[in-house]
Amino acid sequence: MPILFWESPVGRLLLEEEAGALRRVGYCGPQGASPAPDPAAEGEPTPLLREARAQLSAFFEGRLRRFDLPLALRGTEFQIRVWEQLRRIGWGEVRSYGEVARALSMPRAARAVGMACHRNPLLVVVPCHRVIGAGGRLTGFACGLEVKRFLLELEGTRPAERSVER
Repeated sequence: MPILFWESPVGRLLLEEEAGALRRVGYCGPQGASPAPDPAAEGEPTPLLREARAQLSAFFEGRLRRFDLPLALRGTEFQIRVWEQLRRIGWGEVRSYGEVARALSMPRAARAVGMACHRNPLLVVVPCHRVIGAGGRLTGFACGLEVKRFLLELEGTRPAERSVER
């Protein structure tokens, strides 16, 4: 599988392609959220990986609000439903875990939504950072709360001042 490492404003990201679709955008920062292959495995970036990097750059510059990339979502049926729901949350908007669960007609599944967010293989592209705790609290994020806060503030969203790690 072709891979590309990219130094983003939030740290090193790993972009991985599978069968012409983006399979992973993983965080290789201090939190170690994404087990990364050996950087020596990186070859010449494919057109898709170059486009993904260009779209991510535009996102971080505030010029892109919705990604237009073919995605290879790999997970359980429930996880994929959650990730598809996350893709409906627009730039600068947030939803609570409970709101996402209710949108899936599963009002008691807020914790399961949180676990699906934690296992999101396409950080930023599938915007799990837009999901917050009840009452607007900044909670749980595989890359750490500072990265989540950065992404939300980039989009003009100010999370609640009192943060609780989940």
